[in-house]
Amino acid sequence: MKIFQTNCIKKLDNYTIENEGIQSIDLMERAATALTEAVIERWDTEYPIVVFAGPGNNGGDALAMARMLAEKSYSVEVYLFNTKGALSPDCQLNKELLEITTGVDFHEITSQFTPPQLTSKHLVIDGLFGSGLTKPLSGGFAAVVKHINASSATIVSIDIPSGLMGEDNTFNIRANIIRADVTLSIQLPKVSFLFAENEEIVGDWDLVDIGLSQKGIEEIDTCYSIIELEDIQQCIKPRSKFAHKGTFGHALLIAGSYGMAGASVLAAKACLRSGVGLLTIHSPFINNNILQTSVPEAMVENDIHERVFAEATSTDDYQAVAIGPGLGQNEITEIALLDQLNECQGPVILDADALNILSKNRDIINKLPKGSILTPHPKELERLIGKCQNSFERLSKAADLARIANIYIVLKGAYTAVITPESNYYFNPTGNPGMACGGSGDILTGVILALMAQGYSSEEACKIGVFTHGLAGDCARKKLGEISMKSSDIIEYLPMAFKLISE
Repeated sequence: MKIFQTNCIKKLDNYTIENEGIQSIDLMERAATALTEAVIERWDTEYPIVVFAGPGNNGGDALAMARMLAEKSYSVEVYLFNTKGALSPDCQLNKELLEITTGVDFHEITSQFTPPQLTSKHLVIDGLFGSGLTKPLSGGFAAVVKHINASSATIVSIDIPSGLMGEDNTFNIRANIIRADVTLSIQLPKVSFLFAENEEIVGDWDLVDIGLSQKGIEEIDTCYSIIELEDIQQCIKPRSKFAHKGTFGHALLIAGSYGMAGASVLAAKACLRSGVGLLTIHSPFINNNILQTSVPEAMVENDIHERVFAEATSTDDYQAVAIGPGLGQNEITEIALLDQLNECQGPVILDADALNILSKNRDIINKLPKGSILTPHPKELERLIGKCQNSFERLSKAADLARIANIYIVLKGAYTAVITPESNYYFNPTGNPGMACGGSGDILTGVILALMAQGYSSEEACKIGVFTHGLAGDCARKKLGEISMKSSDIIEYLPMAFKLISE
């Protein structure tokens, strides 16, 4: 699913109007009908509705909704803000239609505004400003926003909460942004919906299909998209009847240290559950018995050191290499990792302590094999790229790093982002808060390692890996709930996730 930057949304609207031979007012009517239906599905006529409409097309949508809700016997009060005496043409027409609609308490605000009392029984429709906003709200509109936010009413925003920008909110004023309970996004989501700091602003978001041109969606380029099941299914390779363990690759996992054998066990088990043919784990000697007992399907190569990774190993016989889970940051390990990276000729997957060591040796990043994959969580990423003010800046800096080093970055979290060297962003929709527990990242490393060993490209391995990892977590949640989930539950449900993808 594509996500268009806000400067492209108008282009898609115009494409639909031009190619379907309809007028913009007809498209607005279509949008208002779909938005109204979404409201009716959630709230009955017992909720008195207060509509706040701005002077642009977002306001036009709100006025059309007010008319339609009144016709459905809702109690509707409308405040149209026309302080400059200039409504958009479609907003003006919907104002005229609303004025002849019975059952609507309509107020057009041209100067002074006396705010209505809003209680917990009210439903507020926020149609002040849409996705075209380019600067923070101020003055009277900021005051209106603060009044709405201070109320106990349920707030529904049309397309995007008023005041929020679709991508970069670095210089926005958060106090002057509507805090919606529900956001009904028209056709497609906005990038800013996917950022943790905007959760309290966007609330629960849902998509409202208004029939924008599918051909236009396909033809208009964007660097942002959400991974869909169909995308993953198209990537999955069929297995030959005559396949054998050598067909699906030999993976090398360099992981574990004294007291951190569990990370290597989790990554190894996930790798074996993700279709790899053979797996060798290189780990300190002290972990030998743990690994041989916990993961009997894997081979173990003991490091020369009893407790830490201390010596690089040959990678000639392996189709994929992952380094990092439970590795530790011992000085000996740091030297060994740098030696190991010189040994690796093909793409390598780096996670956890491998990333932390890399952050102390940033000059090595540009020397990583082309197509290598880094799988940081936000703090690990910031150790590599520096402190960031917000999620958008973090994404942008990660893209710069991916482009310069010709690598892939998997930025973990809700809506995990796969960032490519071409500065494309693929957001993962699967997964849930039950996966917020130690070991989840180690499991993702194991899944991606298995996919790389089987011959998937770096981009395919990242996208399939994050989607399947999250889907396994979703399967576990259905059975166990979120609170009691532990990371090994994700491994248990990996087979079901792969099964669902393959069906």
